[in-house]
Amino acid sequence: MTSTNFFNALVSIVSDLPKEMPAEHRYKRLLDALQQSFPCDAACVLRLDGHILEPLAVAGLSDDTMGRHFAVEEHPRLANLLHSREPVRFPSDSELPDPYDGLVETSDHLLHVHDCMGASLYIDNQPWGVLTLDATLPGTFDKIDPIELRAFISLTEATIKAAQRIEVLEARVIKEQQVAQSLVESHKKNELMGNSPPIKRLKNEIKTVAQSYLTVLILGETGVGKELVARQIQTLSSRGGQPLVYVNCAALPEGIAESELFGHIKGAFSGATTNRSGKFELADDGTLFLDEIGELPLTIQAKLLRALQSGEIQRVGSDTHIEVDVRVIAATNRDLQQEVARGRFRADLYHRLSVYPIHVPPLRERGNDVLLLAGHFLEINQRRFGVKRLRLAPKAKKILLDYNWPGNVRELEHLLSRATLKATADQGRDLHSIIIEPQYLDINVQHTPEESDAPPAPTQPNLIPSEGITLKNAVDQFQQELIADKLQTHNGNLAAVARDLGINRSNLYRLLKRLSL
Repeated sequence: MTSTNFFNALVSIVSDLPKEMPAEHRYKRLLDALQQSFPCDAACVLRLDGHILEPLAVAGLSDDTMGRHFAVEEHPRLANLLHSREPVRFPSDSELPDPYDGLVETSDHLLHVHDCMGASLYIDNQPWGVLTLDATLPGTFDKIDPIELRAFISLTEATIKAAQRIEVLEARVIKEQQVAQSLVESHKKNELMGNSPPIKRLKNEIKTVAQSYLTVLILGETGVGKELVARQIQTLSSRGGQPLVYVNCAALPEGIAESELFGHIKGAFSGATTNRSGKFELADDGTLFLDEIGELPLTIQAKLLRALQSGEIQRVGSDTHIEVDVRVIAATNRDLQQEVARGRFRADLYHRLSVYPIHVPPLRERGNDVLLLAGHFLEINQRRFGVKRLRLAPKAKKILLDYNWPGNVRELEHLLSRATLKATADQGRDLHSIIIEPQYLDINVQHTPEESDAPPAPTQPNLIPSEGITLKNAVDQFQQELIADKLQTHNGNLAAVARDLGINRSNLYRLLKRLSL
């Protein structure tokens, strides 16, 4: 070895650091530089994964070495290297078994007496792996300059760290590309579908308000697609390239709602270990979508109003005001005017939010849009369930058109997913076409007055439980049935269920847990 060789090797490694190349290629070039700088017949870079050392690159070892795993506790030489912060050289007559026995590329694939040394590799003061050097002749490493060796080890660690950072950056770029692609696809999928007069009017209203700065209040029943309308407004607005930050107000516990919306500083409350941005800051220059705004606690409504009026927010625990440029779109299935009259929603906040109200029509008012949407969802289910064609039987189409759709578009989507699963299981996925017959639809078909002389007389349910049941069990059973019925009616919307039952949401959560619902 000469100083020139060592210097050239260092230059080669340093010049590789900023280059884009696969990690295994980078480590292989590192070992090539190692063999140019120090006399050795074999070298290997191994990464620590738990208690296993995995080869990432080899030089002078047989090809099958890359497919092996070395348990640290089974290889004392590797264990010694790993637990030492200084290079370790093993005597030629060492009795410790060699992990590469039979793997060095020699004529007989046997090691005999040889020189063996190596060093641990640390990244950010954490053990990352080891670097090993082997020679077939004893005394090969006698003249290695320990300073140059340590310099090479440090450069190896720097190479590994650079490779890891490049991998992280590449993964981030790939993720951002995937996110961008998904946004493009979501814009395509999130187009409002329908040709009925109510939907045409809705589309025109969206176009009208999208380019303005006005706050929008989206009104409509559960499942009509209020979030889709909000995304359409965002896409068509001048803020279309900026984020749309979603907040489900019904899922915000009162204790952390302020922090979620406005952020907090370190130490503001127990558990606030770092500064944290709220949804308003994340939506700066973009749009904030406040879904189920009618569920927001009154205490937070006042703070939200101040933010909307002033364009400034304060993180919890901070005296500093932060200016934000946020367009707010809110949505609710409640009648907010009634909520104001009952004292459950602030009148001033209502007027601030409803600058431009938009009503999303329920599915029962959209006529043949039901079949158009059904075709869209069946197309999605074809790919999801891996079937060739999904078709609606004529009677099934009539049932879909006649049904009242209390759960609206969301109910239609879920119903067709269940119907697809049932029909596929019944008919087999290898058929040229799978037909969705009426029996696969979870719709209770009843005769209309025109189809029978008189409507069936209502039956009085028997509320008296069978004998042998305790009062507590009977009450629990009634509660289970009642809550299950309300959950189905409101499509799982817990806030709506709690309101329907006349109980607090926290009490409903406790009941659900106790009754195992």
